[in-house]
Parts: sequence; C-alpha cells; structure tokens
Amino acid sequence: MPGNTCQYVNCGKSSSKFKNLRMFRFPKDKDRLEIWKINSAHDVVKTVTGKMSDSEHESEEEMVVEDENDEAGESSGIANKKEPRQVYLPGHQMQEDESLVFDPSAYHMLHDIDSGLPCLSFDVIIDDMGCGRSDFPHSMYLVAGSQAEKPKDNCVFVMKLSNLNAIKNEESSSSDDSDVESDSSDDESKDQPVLQISSIPHLGTVNRIRNTTVDDKVFAAVWSERGIVNIYDLNSKLKEVEKANRNRKIGSVEKKKKFGKAAPKRIMSEHKPLYSYSGHRDEGFALDWSSKSPGFLASGDCKGNIHTWKPSESGWVVNLHSLGGHKESVEDLQWSPNEVNVLASCSVDRSLRIWDTRLAPNKANMLTISDAHDNDINVINWNKKEPLIVSGGDDGKLMIWDLRQFKKGKELAIFKHHTSAITTVEWSPDDSSVFASGGDDDQIAIWDLAVERDTTNDQDDIKEIPPQLLFIHQGQEHIKELHWHPQITGVLISTAQTGFNVFRTISI
Repeated sequence: MPGNTCQYVNCGKSSSKFKNLRMFRFPKDKDRLEIWKINSAHDVVKTVTGKMSDSEHESEEEMVVEDENDEAGESSGIANKKEPRQVYLPGHQMQEDESLVFDPSAYHMLHDIDSGLPCLSFDVIIDDMGCGRSDFPHSMYLVAGSQAEKPKDNCVFVMKLSNLNAIKNEESSSSDDSDVESDSSDDESKDQPVLQISSIPHLGTVNRIRNTTVDDKVFAAVWSERGIVNIYDLNSKLKEVEKANRNRKIGSVEKKKKFGKAAPKRIMSEHKPLYSYSGHRDEGFALDWSSKSPGFLASGDCKGNIHTWKPSESGWVVNLHSLGGHKESVEDLQWSPNEVNVLASCSVDRSLRIWDTRLAPNKANMLTISDAHDNDINVINWNKKEPLIVSGGDDGKLMIWDLRQFKKGKELAIFKHHTSAITTVEWSPDDSSVFASGGDDDQIAIWDLAVERDTTNDQDDIKEIPPQLLFIHQGQEHIKELHWHPQITGVLISTAQTGFNVFRTISI
C-alpha cells in the first residue's frame, strides 16, 4: 500500500465476532490525498485523488468524504479498485501510519459528547419513560462530576441527552451530509441530538458520583478529592435542565465532524448539599447506594476505612466506626442487589471482602479472598441476577467469582485481554452472562460468558482470543467509567478524558 494512502479497510464477516472495526491510514505525503470510500458494509471501495490545500492540512482529521461526483472527484477522476478486507484482531501490530476508526455497520448508535470538562465519574438517573426501551430516538438523564485544572472550576453536571438517533445507512447519510453542509443557519434539524446541562458548583475534583431515588426524589452522593462526601438533592436541577440551552456539544462520529457550534453558557446556580460528612481520614473513590434499602449508602477511603450511612428524619446518620479489614485503599464497593445488609469491597491490598453490616464493624467481615489479583484491585460489580462478582485490577485481568464458591478462594473464570489496568466494569442489566469492561489501554470490551469456542475453527489468528470477547470499542482516551443504561436495551455510556460516548453495538 503506498504511503500516501488514506484507507478504510472493512473488516467484513469473521468466524470470530470481530466485525466491528476498521483501520484508518492517514497520508504521509500530504501533497496528495487518496480517500478510500466504502459505500456500505461489504461494498467495493472507490478512490478519490486530489491535491490538499493548506487549510486541508490543518483539518485533516475533520475531513468529510463527499459524494463521488464532488469537485475533487470530477477534477481527478474516479477509479474503481478492489482491496481485500482486513479484520482488526487484538494483538495486531499496526503500522505507524495506521489508526482505528469505527465501522458504522457494527453500531446501532454512536454519539460523542463534550460536557465542557472531563469527568472521572458519572451515573445514570432513572427516569419515568419506561424500561426495556429500544425504539429510536432515545433520551436519557445523567449526573456527572468534573475534573478541572483549578479546584474552583469544578462542577456537578445534571445532563439531559435527547434525540439520540440511530446510525443511518451510507446512502441516506450521504444525502444528509450535503443538506447539513449547505444549511448555514443554527436551526436545529430533526435528526440533531440535543444536550442540555444544569450545573452545581463544586470545590475540588469529583472522584466518584452515584445517585439514588428515595420516595420519588433523586439524590446524588459525591466523593470529593478534599476528603468530603456530600449529598445533593437533584430535583430542582432536573427541572432546570429542561430550560437549559439546547445543542450544547454532541459531535457526529458517524459524519466525522467535530462539534460545530460554540457551547452556550450552562445554567450555574448555588446549590448547597443536604448533608456533608468529613469524618473520613482521607479522600476516597468507593461509593454506592443500596438498591434494597432506599437511602442507605456506603463510602470507602484511601486509608482502608468503610463507613455505612442510613437515612434519618434530619438527613443521614453515619456509623463513625469503620468496617475493619482492608489494610490499604478501598477502591470500590458494592451493595448486594439481593441481600439487604451485604456489602462487597475491593482494595489496593489485593483482597476481596464480603461484609454483613448488621454485625459490629470489627466482626462484619464474613468472607475474604486475600490475593484475588496479582496487583491492586480497582473495580468490582455485582451481577443483578446471578451470584457472581466481576473484578478488574492493575494486572489487566478480569476475574469472575461465584459467591457460592467464595470460601474456596478460586475464581470461576479469568480473562486477560486488556493490556493495561482495568478502570471500570459492569454487568449488563438485560443479560446476566454479559458484562463490559474498560481500561487504561483505551479499550471498552463487551463479553458474554455464555459463548463457547468453536472447536471446528482452527484459524491461527483467533486461537489466542477469548471466544467470550464479543466486541471492542475504541476512540476515547483514558477511559474512567462506563454504565449500561438500565432502561434502554443494550445502550452503554462511557466517560473518558476526551468526553462521553453513548453507543449500542450490533453484538448486544
């Protein structure tokens, strides 16, 4: 392949399930431009050749592939050329001039969202639009906490995302592109996604944020880098967000355009917390509301302490005696989705622990696996339907634990795909065998424990790939957290240093 070629390579069908990525080569020689355009998921590519202007040099990554009869095509001619499809497989060594772009045929929906500041953590707010939603367009509410350079610039964001449409097929999107380019007005098109934001000023980075609903009221617990846990009433902010300016910043990944409009000023108003607790000995990240006991909360800090909270008439009462057991930072914790008083936690000390919060704090640790990982354990998640916990650590491993076999200290399964630390993991709310993971290797992987290896296929290029690995999503940098939407089937939301992605793949 010539060095001055910009190519999309369709990965096509595969006996494994990697039909979701394409490789993208930028030209080394910027005096010529060759664009390989794919008309559909499995169509023949066509080449358009032309000379790049200085402005095109500067906006190379923002370019839109125009119709084959555009000026560049007419001046240089159109050439038909067939190229073998190439499948990107994990572990493939890409060339310096190669990078990955998404394959539209592998997604039902994909949106890129910029909230204005990077967010380490977010949560999905349950709405009244019903469960099991699948019809487009989608709407959703999120709450997120920022990581700004200056502590005073941080915020808690309450966001409404609406008009989230499915990815269009190639033919319709090509005609839409020309329509959008020719329209210079700021009027909102019927297909344009909408983001509305209302913000709460927050001093310091938000390490983690979780929300719950109690008696039809929405509350958010916020772990601050200043070592304080605050609880906010979000109901007034949810009303404000409906009045907030529309069309903040949602980019069209499908059309390869960056955010076209300047961000309108978000609604910012003073909003004091309902309750604050500063009794932790250090800042922390572990935070979770109980789904079985409304209003009950647990928070863990970097000194290894876990405090449990319970609601009262005046707010919340925090047990000042911490659960004793972890020797180093508590990185994550989760209330059991089935047992009222049971809590799971993980730590830098490499241990997994199960707690019974009815007992005295020094006796509450009921089960322990001391060396569950080779290194720090960063995240855990409790399966909502089965007695399973998945954990992810700095060793890049994903471990599946069966609570019925927890005393034996033996994992049910190990998956080693990620090449760096695991930063987030969560089971699907719709399918108890499916979960998603994300890590410092800038990958989000979707897994299905129910899939078994096809013993009739002995292809060398897929032997080392776990058959349970369904899908790899890339494009974000420094992925921090992901969540399945509990009410919209198959939809994942992820946050990273580069912003949010909202997507649904064809594999789920």
